[in-house]
Amino acid sequence: MIELISVSKPAPSPFEAFEVVPPPPQRIVTPGATGSADPGASRALKHLVAKGKSGPITSPFESVIGRDERVRILDTDLAPWRMICALRMRGPSGGSAMGTGWFIGPRTVLTAGHCVFSNHFFGGWASSIEVIPGLNGGGSDARPFGSVSSTRFSSVDRWTTSEDPDFDVGCIHLDEPKGAEVGWFAVGALPPEELESFLVNVSGYPADRGAGTEQYHNRNRVLGVSDRRLFYEVDTFGGQSGAPVWIHEQEDAPPLAVGIHAYGIGGTPSSMGITANSAPRILPEVLEKLTEWVTQDGGWPQT
Repeated sequence: MIELISVSKPAPSPFEAFEVVPPPPQRIVTPGATGSADPGASRALKHLVAKGKSGPITSPFESVIGRDERVRILDTDLAPWRMICALRMRGPSGGSAMGTGWFIGPRTVLTAGHCVFSNHFFGGWASSIEVIPGLNGGGSDARPFGSVSSTRFSSVDRWTTSEDPDFDVGCIHLDEPKGAEVGWFAVGALPPEELESFLVNVSGYPADRGAGTEQYHNRNRVLGVSDRRLFYEVDTFGGQSGAPVWIHEQEDAPPLAVGIHAYGIGGTPSSMGITANSAPRILPEVLEKLTEWVTQDGGWPQT
């Protein structure tokens, strides 16, 4: 297990990371919530989302693999789609980029590390990020939950010092509890032998469909699991960096996020012999940092 140090964008009162504790059990899960908004059932959740496990599997940035099988989500005002956010990032020099994030607590949005800190895109930390939950097109009524902007971000030292793809993890801290309305994903650190047989879902805001204003979902099987990455045959494109990679352990189980989508087929080692997109896995030490960030933002409500 690798010790990770939380790194925050400098501020007048920077958050101080606490000392690493002994590793928790292999399987640990944070609480999820559907939020106070419309409790209606999503047709897309019923008919599109992959649930449970797959059958036996034989042996650049985001990619469409073969035929594009992404499907647009139209009921983004319902869970879990409204927990997924379009991101509008700006750098210190005024340049802009788009990405995807998702709520893991009332005031905490998880995304890829390169959406908050990137020497290539921003020359370091982003200066501001607008978070738009459930964005549904470019019309006047496309933002069912409005938006909120932030200048407070966190990542881990292994990303900010060397931009190691295995640690491409970032966080956006919000001043208002938007997640209390839209809900947030449960997040789980599962051992490799459990992940290898699951079907996974990825949904986010690609630049090639609706110019980052429309949410697209795809599902498929896990092709491989390494020490720190999860590899899958799920179609994605630029703009979906930071999207949740989630499973449903049983038919009626809530979504459980197990990775942060960040890379296309160019990020898959040739030695694996597969064509796949990938995500940094949620490992126990990563989940420890996520819990730390949610706690910094006020924590999860007591139940």
